[in-house]
Amino acid sequence: MVEIDKNLQERFLNELLRGNRFECSAIVRSLAKSNVPIKVIYEDLFKIALYEVGSLWEYNKISVATEHLASAIIESLLNENYLEIISSKRINKNVMLSCIEKEHHQIGIKMVDDIFQLNGWSTYFLGSNTPSSEVLSFAKTINLDLIAISLSIYSHFPDLLKFIEKFRLLFPETFILVGGQAFEHGGQKKLLEYYNVIYLQDLNSTETFIKKLNNYE
Repeated sequence: MVEIDKNLQERFLNELLRGNRFECSAIVRSLAKSNVPIKVIYEDLFKIALYEVGSLWEYNKISVATEHLASAIIESLLNENYLEIISSKRINKNVMLSCIEKEHHQIGIKMVDDIFQLNGWSTYFLGSNTPSSEVLSFAKTINLDLIAISLSIYSHFPDLLKFIEKFRLLFPETFILVGGQAFEHGGQKKLLEYYNVIYLQDLNSTETFIKKLNNYE
């Protein structure tokens, strides 16, 4: 399995904290030219850096401005690689992706969106802080096979459970995927109480699940 060197991970993080978008982009381009898969770049570079940035912010070691800048740079890098994401092979499956209401960190769920697109799915990306009522209303307008929800802040966990209950009333059978940095603090066992609600901890497990659904069809 391809892995990204820890020294390169540290270098990327340092450049990210400096706000050096050019150097961060150069690192990603170099990895892509070396045939490092997009999923590995996302999981072993972007995700690790974002979690570290979040921890530094949480412990007041960096400013809000630095945290926002780092997030903006990584989101721009996701956009740079968009043409590499679209799969020419399409399947007849739709997924809607959103952060839970009041959540403003959408990069994780955007990476999940890209993994679905790599595997041929049509995606509807609603992004950050979309009111739950709007998510539910939009879900009624499409032929939905699955919904993926991101939770970054653990104090919003009750809001996630309320959303799951409302969604389940409208869509009794539809799979609900959940994930995000908040689950480092727990909550996975509570999700077992709900039908067809699945916690996936990383992009690897997410892609494995997607491939199972694709093969099932």
